[in-house]
Parts: sequence; structure tokens; C-alpha cells
Amino acid sequence: MRHYCRNKKEEADHLLKMSIGVLKQWGYLGGSFRSGTVTWTYLSSGNKSSVGLQTFMDDEKPNARLTYTQTDRTTGEKTDFNYGIPFTSTSCNLGGKRYWFQCPWYRNGVYCGRRVGVLYKAGDYFACRHCCNLSYASKNENRRFKLFEYGKILDLEQKIENLESKISTKFYRGKPTNKYRRLIALKKQYYGFDFEAAVAEMEKRLGS
Repeated sequence: MRHYCRNKKEEADHLLKMSIGVLKQWGYLGGSFRSGTVTWTYLSSGNKSSVGLQTFMDDEKPNARLTYTQTDRTTGEKTDFNYGIPFTSTSCNLGGKRYWFQCPWYRNGVYCGRRVGVLYKAGDYFACRHCCNLSYASKNENRRFKLFEYGKILDLEQKIENLESKISTKFYRGKPTNKYRRLIALKKQYYGFDFEAAVAEMEKRLGS
């Protein structure tokens, strides 16, 4: 049985995630084939998680293939995973394509197929936020968390993800559209944060 998430609604903030924007930045969406490893480091413990990643962009149906081994914390049993995630694309106003993940899973017997910019690992597989039944800490009524700069970062991240999925045209008559201007402003604010300091402050306050 495939597990994309737990039954209880989880928060996305602490989960492993794979962003289409990061894959583009690292060159996984250019050329015909790219192979490598994506590694996450947990700030609190220093532990690492890695996923083998291959992208096939010349295929009729471009896709990413993920491979990793997962260890059951209770039994110590190891399980190997090897599966594909399709890419879909939209046309850019000035030419070229913008790629997205197309969530390939089913929830309650209904195929998802959502076009998303980020996949999360809340269970055994990477899936979209809907299939993982996720919320964001910044949307929950947790006033203590909202005081932290880290909460602001996560809120901006969610706004950027939502806005990017809605933009089909960046420029109109040579000028940036209102949505694209909002996106640029959000990204400037997002990348202006000191991420490590924000996370350290969050962990310090939550531990107090």
C-alpha cells in the first residue's frame, strides 16, 4: 500500500521538499539527460537525507526519476524506492517553457494530476501538498510561531509558490504584468532574509 502522508493533517514546513525552481537552478531541466543526487541536511541534528535524481527532458513525456532507500525507525527494515514524476510545461510569453511537476498519485481513489512547483515527502513518496494533506504553520493559528522571522519566510514561500502557479504571462505590451511585479517583489523580500539566523532563533525560542 502506498503512503503519501499520514491521516492527520501535517505541516509542510519541516518536511523534505523538491522544488522545480531549484532543479532549474541546478541545471536538471536543461539538455536531454541529467543525473545526480539531492541531499538535505537537518539543521537541528546535522543528519542528512539523499535522493538519487535523473531527469529525462528529450522524451515525448519528460519526467524525473527518484531513487532512495528508506529505513523503518521501528523495525530497521530497509525499503528501496524507484519511481517517476512527470513534468508538464506552460509557454512563456517571450518564448521557451516553464516546467512543473505533475503529481502522479491518487487520493481517495481519485487521480491527482495537479500542476505544482513543489513536492513534499510526508510518507513514503514525494507528492503534492494536496495528496500529502499538508498545511503550513504560517496558516495555522499558532501565534507564538508567527512571531518568528522563520514564520515570515515560510509565509513568503507559500505566497511565491501560489503566485507562480497562476502566472501565465510575465509581460504585456513590453511591461511586466501586475502579478509578475508582485512575484518579483515577493522574491526580493524572500531572498533578503537571513535564513540560518531565522532558523536558529526559532529553535532557540521553541526550546525555551
